[in-house]
Amino acid sequence: MYRDRFWTMRQYSGFGDAAQTNTRFKFMLEKGQTGLSMAFDLPTQIGYDPDSPQAEGEVGKVGVSIASLKDMMTAFGGIPLGKVSSSMTINSTASTLLAYYIAVGQSQGFNSKELRGTTQNDILKEYIARNTYIYPPKPSMRLIGDMIQYCAKEVPQWYPISISGYHIREAGATAIQEVAFTLANAIEYIQTCLDKGLKIDEFAPRLSFFFCCTIELFEEVAKFRVARKIYSKIMKEKFHAKDLKSMQLKFHTQTSGESLTAQQPDNNIVRVTIQSLAAVLGGTQSLHTNSRDEALALPTQESAKIALRTQQIVAHESGVTRTVDPMGGSHYLEELCDEIEEGVWKYLKKVEKMGGSIKGIEKGFFQSEIRQNAYRLKKEVDSNDRVIVGVNKFSEIETTKQKLLRIDDTVEIQQNKALKKLRSTRDNKKVERALSKMQSVAEKDGNLMPYILDSVKVYATTGEISNTFREVFGEYRPKEVF
Repeated sequence: MYRDRFWTMRQYSGFGDAAQTNTRFKFMLEKGQTGLSMAFDLPTQIGYDPDSPQAEGEVGKVGVSIASLKDMMTAFGGIPLGKVSSSMTINSTASTLLAYYIAVGQSQGFNSKELRGTTQNDILKEYIARNTYIYPPKPSMRLIGDMIQYCAKEVPQWYPISISGYHIREAGATAIQEVAFTLANAIEYIQTCLDKGLKIDEFAPRLSFFFCCTIELFEEVAKFRVARKIYSKIMKEKFHAKDLKSMQLKFHTQTSGESLTAQQPDNNIVRVTIQSLAAVLGGTQSLHTNSRDEALALPTQESAKIALRTQQIVAHESGVTRTVDPMGGSHYLEELCDEIEEGVWKYLKKVEKMGGSIKGIEKGFFQSEIRQNAYRLKKEVDSNDRVIVGVNKFSEIETTKQKLLRIDDTVEIQQNKALKKLRSTRDNKKVERALSKMQSVAEKDGNLMPYILDSVKVYATTGEISNTFREVFGEYRPKEVF
């Protein structure tokens, strides 16, 4: 049986300041993008305002700087939030950024129940692979549980978490490790929600996943198939889900940035095409294609457009969307599926035996496993056992100078001025009261989301909210892993 099957097409459109991001959003929507994706700069990700000493030199450099509700209103100015789907790559401060988004939607006349989108909000993979954490694991898990609980009632069309294998794979994990560690983290999140008193079918249909797609096409297709099969089994047999939607593994895929090269960057267009095809053959519901200049800088508008056109050609010209499972029946694929499934279950049993993902993080288990495989991959490239075209084979002297996007310090200067003005014009007594109430709840057991929302509406900043939680929860300092 044939049917047309398409996915949400995304390109990261947020970087610099909020005004630049707004221009970028409108440009990508005009080019046929079907969903907005927003990545944030490092200060926003780890809860520092642009004028903080820790933010110096990083404001707007690898994503958009969002210091307050005003920035979020600028970024989405003229874009009706009740009519688009937005994805936000944010973790430690995800609850604050979602509160900004809700507040902007309400200012446009939309009820929170009308808003659609996803927050990444996967803190466990930060401890494992990416390191933009703030608080220790337990209070971080509390914030995530509060957010999932709040969204189940107040923002029912929102996916409050996108449990991510992407960064695990990019750090050097195998396909088996990517699936196993991601599902182990999912089990930890689900148990956190159950411990808060939620019923499995109340929140599980709005859990989503985020995987990497590298260039080994058959392995990637098999990986996605296995992830769906094992997740369904876990939800049905371990957590006793009854709703079929609770058993569905809904996932976004991003092509592999780590696989792209600074040498001969136009080759990356071919790599991304193969990777995006593999993601579609594997059944992804949402796809981001990286740009050809990924290894050099943030994408230019031209590079982002080529990446988007890659998706559109696969969708509209290749014919692979005419059937649900284009590679069904391949003997080689089934053999790969069996191999990956066996490896994933071995890891899941090992993690369960050590007490779950948090225990595994504290022991350095995940980090050590990934590091060992990353070292093996590097040795294979260095010895030419793994061919990277343009790097260790078919290389040539570069003669063409690439046009690159560079974010200068203007954004930081502008953001600092805007922040100074904000603090002098807002009602600071209201801010103090809102933050004080939020701190009191943080010291107890209530759901923090309503208090975060109250704080952002009176223009408390990202840094002020995060610093309030730092006072209560402390900051995480990892043990050395060898």
